[in-house]
Amino acid sequence: MPHPHLNGRHTHALAAIFQHPIAHNLEWHAVIGLLGALGTVDDGEPGGPLHVTINGEQATFTRGPFEKDVTDVETVMSIRHLLERAGINAEP
Repeated sequence: MPHPHLNGRHTHALAAIFQHPIAHNLEWHAVIGLLGALGTVDDGEPGGPLHVTINGEQATFTRGPFEKDVTDVETVMSIRHLLERAGINAEP
């Protein structure tokens, strides 16, 4: 699926999510920006759950209150799976 509404930062985050091996320098604010550009994000309070809906697909992610980066491989994989279910891939 083409992503004409994504800027360069969003495209970089999308590529990092689908990168093999898993990226270890993926920043939460970049991920939240990408997910918000693709759907809706309810991030409530800092460190609270992150509720995401993209093309009718929903997921909730947990992040620590002081986490700058997505450090957990399982979280990156969960984000990737959400995007795949929503019909989003790393191709432009």
